[in-house]
Amino acid sequence: MQLRQRLENLPVGQKLLAALLVLMVTVLVVANLTFISAAYWISHESMAPQALQTIARLVTQPQLAQRAATSGEAANALLQEFDSYSPLRAAAVYGPDGQRLAQLQHGSHLTLPKHFDDLDDWRLTEFRSIQVAELPLAAGRPGHLLLVASSELPMAFYTGTFTASVGILVFSVLLWMLIARQIRRLITRPIYDLEELTRQVTREENYSLRAAPGNHDEIGSLAEAFNTMLSRIEAREQQLKRARDDSQAAYDAAQGLAEETRHTNRKLELEVQVRSKIEKKLTGFQNYLNSIIDSMPSALIALDEELYVTQWNKEASALSGTPLDEALSQPIFLAFEPIKPFLPQLKTTVEQHRVVKVERVTWLKGDVPHHYALTCYPLAGSAGRGVVIRIDDISQRLSLEEMMVQSEKMLSVGGLAAGMAHEINNPLGAILHNVQNIRRRLSPELPKNQAQAEAAGVPLAKVNEYLQAREIPQLLEGIQGAGARAAKIVTHMLSFSRRSDRQMAPCDLPALIDQAVEIASSDFDLSIGFDFRGQSIVRQFDPRLGPVPGTANELEQVLLNLLKNAAQAIHQRDNPAEPGRILLRTKLNGPWAEIQVEDNGVGMPESVRKRMFEPFFTTKEVGQGTGLGLSVSYFIITNNHKGQMEVQSTQGVGTCFTLRLPLVQPAVAGPAALGGGNG
Repeated sequence: MQLRQRLENLPVGQKLLAALLVLMVTVLVVANLTFISAAYWISHESMAPQALQTIARLVTQPQLAQRAATSGEAANALLQEFDSYSPLRAAAVYGPDGQRLAQLQHGSHLTLPKHFDDLDDWRLTEFRSIQVAELPLAAGRPGHLLLVASSELPMAFYTGTFTASVGILVFSVLLWMLIARQIRRLITRPIYDLEELTRQVTREENYSLRAAPGNHDEIGSLAEAFNTMLSRIEAREQQLKRARDDSQAAYDAAQGLAEETRHTNRKLELEVQVRSKIEKKLTGFQNYLNSIIDSMPSALIALDEELYVTQWNKEASALSGTPLDEALSQPIFLAFEPIKPFLPQLKTTVEQHRVVKVERVTWLKGDVPHHYALTCYPLAGSAGRGVVIRIDDISQRLSLEEMMVQSEKMLSVGGLAAGMAHEINNPLGAILHNVQNIRRRLSPELPKNQAQAEAAGVPLAKVNEYLQAREIPQLLEGIQGAGARAAKIVTHMLSFSRRSDRQMAPCDLPALIDQAVEIASSDFDLSIGFDFRGQSIVRQFDPRLGPVPGTANELEQVLLNLLKNAAQAIHQRDNPAEPGRILLRTKLNGPWAEIQVEDNGVGMPESVRKRMFEPFFTTKEVGQGTGLGLSVSYFIITNNHKGQMEVQSTQGVGTCFTLRLPLVQPAVAGPAALGGGNG
C-alpha cells in the first residue's frame, strides 16, 4: 500500500516516464523469453528428432545391428561411436530378451529402464524426445536401440542471445530518454507551468495573471479554459469589490437603522407590555361580565340584526336545553324553538328600536308548567343593530301574588270570623240565658212560681205534666246543648284567629286533636258535596304520653291542615261505598312524642310524595289551593318546634303523616309563622 500511495503521489511527468520505462522493460523481457523459448522448442521438436532418426538409420544397418545385439562389448563399442555426437543425451542397447546390454550418458546421470518392456512406463515419467530402433538379427527376436535427445541449447546460442538483448536494452534506454525529453517538453513542462501559475494566483490572489498560450492539444485547451476562468474570476472579483463597497455602505446604513429599530423595539416592547396588561384586564373584565351574565337568574339571549344568537348565558342553556356552543351563530327559532311565535316582536324591536314586553307566557319545564315574562331590548352601536331577550321566571311571583291575595282573604275572613263570633255570642248568650230562666220559672221549687200559678188558677204540677207530655224540657235541653256547642265553636274560632304569642307551653295533645276535629267538622268548604261528620274518626291515644311543650295555636293549625287534606283525599276516592276513615294516633317513642294522621283516601304517587313539602306545589285545580299548607306545616314542625315531619303514601290505599315533637322544650324560635291555607 505504501508503494502504491507513493506512485499515486508522483507528478504526472514522472508517472508517464515510469510507465514508459516499465513498458519497455516488460517488452524486452517478454521478447527475450519468447525468443529463447522458440529456439528451445525448435531444437527440441525438430533438430533433435531429426538427428536421432539419422543416427538410428545408421545403426540399423545389418552389419552393425547384428554385432551390437549379440553381446555387451559389441553394444558398448556401438555406443562409443555416438559418444562425440552432442545432440545425444543418452543411449541404451537391449538384447533380444529385452535386457539392457549397455548404456551411454552425456551430462548428468539419467536413469534408463533396465528392461525394454519397462520403456512405456518410463516414457510416462520422462518428458523427453526419444527414438527407438530395432536391431534386426539373422534368426530370432531383434534387439533394440534407445536414443534420448538432449534438450540443452549450445552456449553460443545463449551468448548471442545475451548480446542481442544488451544491444536492444541500450537502444531502448536511448529511445526512452529521447521520448522522456519530448514528454517533458510537450506535457510535463506545460502542466508544471500551469500549476505554478495556479499557485501564484492562489498565493497572491492576483486574477490578472494569464497562462502562456500552448499547443492546440488538451493542455492548450486547459490553459485557455484556465485563462477564461481567471478572466471571469477577475470580473467577479471586481463585482464583489463593488458589492463589498455597496454592502459596507448598506451595513453602515443598516447599523443606523438597527439602532433606530432597537429604540423602536423598546417602545414596541413597552407598548406590548401595556397592551398585554390591558388585554389581561379586558379578558378578566370580559370573564367578569360573563360571570355576571351567567350568574343572573334571568335567561339573557343576544341576537344580531338577522336574529342569530351572539350571546347565551347559562340560564338560557338551562331553559332551552341547548348548550352555548350549539346555540351560537344559530337562528333563534332553531336554538330556542318556543321563541318562534314571538319573532314579529323581535323584528319590531330591531326595526323600530323600541322595547317590547310580553307579560306572561307559559312553557313546560320538564312536566311542570312555568310562567315567564319576555322583554326585548334593542341594541345599537358600532357593531350593528341587534336585540337582547330577557326571560324571567315569574311562576314564584305569581304564586306569591296569589298567596298575598289568599292571605288578605284569610285576614279578612279572620276579621269577619272574629266580628261574627262577637255578634253571634250576644244572641247565643240571650238564648242560653232565656233557656235557663224558662227552666227556673217552671221549677216547682221556687215559691214565686207556685204563687203565680195559684193566682192564675193553673196548678204548677199540671203545667209541668203538660210540658212533660209535650217534651218541652227535652226541647229546652236541646236548645241549651246546641247553644253551648255553638258558643264552644265560636270560642275556638276566636282562639284560632288570634295571633300567636309564640310562647312554648305544655300542650295536651288529645285535647288539641279533639279541638282541631271540632273546627274541621264545621269548615264550610268541606260541606260542599262532602260531610266531614260522616267520616269514622278513630282515636288511639297513648296513655303514657303527657303534656308536650309546644305552641297550641300552631299545632292546631298543622292538625287542621292534615285533617282537611285527609278529608279531601277520602272524598276523591273512586269507590265511595267504602266508609271513610281517619285514624288519629299519639305515641311515646323515646325522646319524641309522635302524632299520626292516617286516612284511607286516594293516596299519591312517589313523584308527588317527594315534592309534598315544596312551597307552592299543589295538585289541586287553579283557585282551590295555594300549595302553602303543607310547606307552612313543615316549617312549623321542623323550625318552630325543632321536630320532624314525614309522609308515607300508597296510591289507591291511603296516606299517613307522622309528626314528631321533642319532649324537651326547644328554644324560642323567630317571629310567628304564616297563617295556614289549604294544602
